[in-house]
Amino acid sequence: MTTDPSSAASQGSNRVLAHQHAAKRNVQAAFEDPTDRGAFGHVGYQSKVRVIDRYKVIGFISSGTYGRVYKAVGRQGQVGEFAIKKFKPDKEGEVITYTGISQSAVREMALCSELSHISVIKLHEIILEDKCIFMVFEYAEHDLLQIIHHHTQQPRHPIPPATIKSIMFQLFNGCQYLHANWVLHRDLKPANIMVTSAGEVKIGDLGLARMFQKPLHNLYSGDKVVVTIWYRAPELLLGSRHYTPAIDMWALGCIFAELLSLRPIFKGEEAKMDSKKTVPFQRNQMQKIVDIMGLPTKERWPLLVHMPEYQALQQLTPPMAHASGHHGRGHHHHHSQQQPPGSQLEKWYFATINTSTGTSTPAANGGPSSLASLGQEGYKLLAGLLEYDPEKRLTAAQALQHPFFTTGPDRPSANCFEGLKMEYPHRRVSQDDNDIRTSSLPGTKRSGLPDDSLRPGKRLKEG
Repeated sequence: MTTDPSSAASQGSNRVLAHQHAAKRNVQAAFEDPTDRGAFGHVGYQSKVRVIDRYKVIGFISSGTYGRVYKAVGRQGQVGEFAIKKFKPDKEGEVITYTGISQSAVREMALCSELSHISVIKLHEIILEDKCIFMVFEYAEHDLLQIIHHHTQQPRHPIPPATIKSIMFQLFNGCQYLHANWVLHRDLKPANIMVTSAGEVKIGDLGLARMFQKPLHNLYSGDKVVVTIWYRAPELLLGSRHYTPAIDMWALGCIFAELLSLRPIFKGEEAKMDSKKTVPFQRNQMQKIVDIMGLPTKERWPLLVHMPEYQALQQLTPPMAHASGHHGRGHHHHHSQQQPPGSQLEKWYFATINTSTGTSTPAANGGPSSLASLGQEGYKLLAGLLEYDPEKRLTAAQALQHPFFTTGPDRPSANCFEGLKMEYPHRRVSQDDNDIRTSSLPGTKRSGLPDDSLRPGKRLKEG
């Protein structure tokens, strides 16, 4: 749930112009302010529904590229709490102009209106008022970024294995639903995975999602850069013009690894587009993948040689040749999945689960928070998701059937918090509109997060 400092700064100057004499303002007033809805104010017609008549705004949650998110409750008997995503008008220079509805908003409205699944964030209604769009979603108290960050706080402590199993099972369930309905999410990352106070995991922020059943053009031509770089699949990094739901599965593999180790597994630095808007080869990110996964080979991935950036692989450094010894208990020495030459994934996995406290002291075998109980099947699942060849990568339907979920002491639950003795901090909701101009993440202290929790994605998401 990151906030782009440059975006926040431009919004800050907008606030100054609109409200020169107010350092702070009431959040409800912000909702009612026609100057914040474009230069037109009221245009001589009465909206069928006014947002403030249907919802009482409790506070501000976050801001991003497309607007702001507020927490609200119903005024007309609606049960529960809501996250209202308010799309801001387009801005040309310092002048707010109405230029229509953004492609992202159209996609998100179209897809969310059709989708209905317990593991996908629910859209309750869309309100168009004075040329401003309000999308009303169910409210989720947490997201995976917050949960991971909580576990990095001293003393650093692993996410319990039962919680990880439940989170991953619900994520595969939501992804299987999206893919069965011909929807690619394309921006799966911890900040976009919501978790309700009842422990229900829900895929959120479909602003980059696309139908892939009958695309008019190859998917590359519409959006050349998709997926926050740390979660971007190798076929995208290598310039593939045609991609599949397998890109979402790679991202889920990265999320699984992050739940285990509490830090991104492939934490690269993004090379920016040049002035001609050509997409550069993301050498640093691809190197981070190669360091753990080894170099891809045409034997393992037959279509590799047809990737536009295939020759760029020659720039990369193969991982250091390591001795064949492994960490951890002795039952995992047989390779269940043939990994590329030089792959360190198995070593990374067992080192992580056998040192799950984040210190040099192995976790107690059989202790309730010991990740060692995830065992060999956890490695097989991770390797199946982080498969170089997208055609061989596990699908969401296959992942749901994986023995990982039926072996070991824990089984997935519909409540990922089941059995936990602790409670995660609630999302921070602010009455101070100045928060829009900060780079802190909701649910955290203003000082922001430690380096390994900051995310490169700057997009808005529903609460």
